[in-house]
Amino acid sequence: MRIFRLGYLLPALLAGASAQAPAQTSPSAPASLNARLAGDIAQVHDPAIIRQGDSWYLFTTSQAGAGKGLIHIRTSTDLAKWTRAAPVFAEMPVWVKDAVPGAAGIWAPDVHFAGGEYRIYYSVSTFGKNRSAIGLVTTPSLDNPVWTDKGPVLRSSQKDDFNAIDPNVFDDAQGRQWLAFGSFWSGLKLVRLDPKTGLRSAEDTKVHAIARRPSPGAIEAPFVIRRGDFYYLFASFDFCCRRAASTYYTMVGRSKDPTGPYLDLKGKSMMDGGGLLVLHAELDRSKRFVGPGHVAILREAKQDYIVYHAYDTQRSGVPTLRIQPLGWTDDGWPVAL
Repeated sequence: MRIFRLGYLLPALLAGASAQAPAQTSPSAPASLNARLAGDIAQVHDPAIIRQGDSWYLFTTSQAGAGKGLIHIRTSTDLAKWTRAAPVFAEMPVWVKDAVPGAAGIWAPDVHFAGGEYRIYYSVSTFGKNRSAIGLVTTPSLDNPVWTDKGPVLRSSQKDDFNAIDPNVFDDAQGRQWLAFGSFWSGLKLVRLDPKTGLRSAEDTKVHAIARRPSPGAIEAPFVIRRGDFYYLFASFDFCCRRAASTYYTMVGRSKDPTGPYLDLKGKSMMDGGGLLVLHAELDRSKRFVGPGHVAILREAKQDYIVYHAYDTQRSGVPTLRIQPLGWTDDGWPVAL
């Protein structure tokens, strides 16, 4: 693959962030997938994605009364045209009422295939509070789903220094399964799961800190992948959910251990606010979409993709699905193409 430098982008804007990796192009990379996105791609927030057979399934945040059901699903056979499918839940799971009073939606789902089933981890909370929980619902198939709710996996309360939302599950090289999560408070955390059940490990209950930012800097929405000898932690910085005024952007660090430390290109730890820039409004060629964040990484045989939402300034800031091929520099850093 040929590598070329974009120069040192956004020197003033990114004074508090690390430099962007040199960009990379590939002749085989799909041309402008974002330009071809069509169908039900608006009001998409916090996307999670997985493939089953010849179809991709997208799971997104949902609010009660904003469309049918909770945890909205969209499907595609080409990654470009998306169609709404039946939601995961017809109504809020019964356990949520007592666990998180006042919760009116299900946020930021993640999808993971393990144990012969598709596991959807989901968040319940209320804005600005950390009385929150991460739940689990499963199905043996996505094309004809039969959903079984397993209840809460992890909770947080006012006594905790973290917020149990924004789950992401990944497996390490030793076969251990991990749940990354977190939003604001003291940053992003990591706990072990039991791969057999998908629930929290009973033998290892330690909560690891993997990323944070000095106040008032905001960080949330971890997504971890393993590639080669490294684990890569993608995270969203600053503020979502303000439509065209959203300031979200996406950073990444890497580590040879799933528990960290995750370092950027300059060696600065994400525990000290470090990170390498991956997505930012100033990098949008159309200059139309702002606040790109809450990413998921789709790993395909010939191409990786970064899947995220951004706010469409030409449509009153509506959160919209975005998908870009993800390239890698020769020294192993991700670049949104």
